[in-house]
Amino acid sequence: MEIHDIHSFDLTPAEAIRLQEALRAGVRLSNGIGEISLVAGADASYAKGSNEIHAVVVALSYPDLAVVERVSANAETSFPYIPGLLTFREGPALIEAFQMLRSEPEVVFFDGQGIAHPRGLGIASHMGVLLDRPAVGVAKSLLVGTAAEPGTGRGSTAPILRDGETIGMAVRTKERVKPVYVSVGHRIDLSQAVDLVLATARGYRLPEPTRQAHLFANEVRRGDEQTTLPSSTE
Repeated sequence: MEIHDIHSFDLTPAEAIRLQEALRAGVRLSNGIGEISLVAGADASYAKGSNEIHAVVVALSYPDLAVVERVSANAETSFPYIPGLLTFREGPALIEAFQMLRSEPEVVFFDGQGIAHPRGLGIASHMGVLLDRPAVGVAKSLLVGTAAEPGTGRGSTAPILRDGETIGMAVRTKERVKPVYVSVGHRIDLSQAVDLVLATARGYRLPEPTRQAHLFANEVRRGDEQTTLPSSTE
């Protein structure tokens, strides 16, 4: 994938916050998706206390969700772990991984927040703007806002509210399993983001794009990456 406009990640936390506030204006919350034949999941892994980030992107065909390509990239970071500034720690490695990807997914799922973020620019929104393509945030916990517990059945939802505004949706992807927290990343509306999360959740709490990315990121971090699938590593 080609990425046309990459800002510097060599920033202080205060500079990173100012950049997030500026980039937020570029986030689009409307539906910009046509026919979908390929989706991707992105994730990053690192050992506790380590500054080496192992970032991966896994592309899957849609709607059958067969893995068609996996790429990974490693990068050292000096940016500290600060809630709300995740992209500045993981972003450089993720960008390297996306640049290696031969596939062109119509939608990218991220393990993290979209606009359900203190400054409206979680990793899914931030990376969605840099990639300039539809992105969905699928988080395992809330960062801001509140949500009632959805019904116990698969497909049950409850809005994530912040100051009376809906900024995402708690979504039950598997019966009687904890919900995931879905928010718009970029170039997609919330209804379609929720529909895609449910369409790609196949018996697990996480939708298949981020589940496969999570599994692959852990493989890469442990050094036991399997080579039976089309993949590139760096």
